[in-house]
Amino acid sequence: MAMEKQNDLNNNYTDNNGSADSVLEQNFRVISPGRMVAKRFFKSKLSIAGLIMIILVFLFSFVGPLIVDATWGYKETQVFKIERNSDMVSKAEFYGPDGKLYTYYDKSQTLVVFKAPPSKDHWLGTDTSGFDIFTRLMYGGRISLVISFIVIFLETFIGIVLGGLSGYFGKWVDQLIMRIVDIFACLPGLPVLLVLSATINSIEGIPAEHRIYYLMAFLTLMGWTGVARIVRGQILMLREQEYMMAAETTGISALHRIFRHLVPNAMPQLIVNATLGLGGVILYESTLSYLGLGVPFPRAAWGSMIALADPSKGQEILANYPNMWVPAGILIVVTVLGFSFIGDGLRDAFDPRMKR
Repeated sequence: MAMEKQNDLNNNYTDNNGSADSVLEQNFRVISPGRMVAKRFFKSKLSIAGLIMIILVFLFSFVGPLIVDATWGYKETQVFKIERNSDMVSKAEFYGPDGKLYTYYDKSQTLVVFKAPPSKDHWLGTDTSGFDIFTRLMYGGRISLVISFIVIFLETFIGIVLGGLSGYFGKWVDQLIMRIVDIFACLPGLPVLLVLSATINSIEGIPAEHRIYYLMAFLTLMGWTGVARIVRGQILMLREQEYMMAAETTGISALHRIFRHLVPNAMPQLIVNATLGLGGVILYESTLSYLGLGVPFPRAAWGSMIALADPSKGQEILANYPNMWVPAGILIVVTVLGFSFIGDGLRDAFDPRMKR
């Protein structure tokens, strides 16, 4: 009799416990880590603002040229000669063979203008070479964004490989790689880039259209050290964990343990670092283009468009033609701010200690 009561109590407890679990499942939903990061990210207004800014810049740079080509047929290097009627009359006096004084009048009918003001045909006018400024802004953004993403990808790849080997193997491997990192970290980035770019421009055997690839290589060479240090620090912290010891006992190769089990744990930091680094690469590329060492003419770049207002070349464009350089500066600011906002939002979203 006592055993039957005990069984009834156990059955009742099981039923109640099962019903409680079902109630919990109905009232609470398990959120995956990815969805939790996305939820934290989109709760930040600055993150959303940065995302909107970058989406607009991408649409402007990659979809805009297609629309302009389909609507107006404008190309990046298409020259527009805008002719205007002129009332300018030139006057000259001279003595003829008969000794009489003659007056010569010359009235010009047309005047070709390259630095045209904004109009319905050219929303931002044309520059000193007769190129449509609005169209060149689109192509300049395309070049800046492609360069920045390729450079960040290469920096991340090199940093993951060298940082992973340094952190996992340690000893002389770590010492060798870290000394190389220290050497590159001690170099002043912008002066070295200026010297290297000037050297490439001085070599006549290198075609002008290929210099952009050397520019990407130089930017990658100066920027991979930060990624390597992040990966090394994370692997030094994780390589002694229990799951890594278990992986080692199963006979998994060292490279498999590094790039399959250790590096993925450092991906949140790498994503944040890459996002923040995109703005820095755009600034470097714009600076080199401004100094004439980046994207070669006649290709468009935001930095080279701002260089039209260089005070050393005269104050005319800087003072009288803001439509030729102000829009490029605004796009650089918007793009760098957008990537910075996204990077800050991702950093806060990946940090579980953040209270939103």
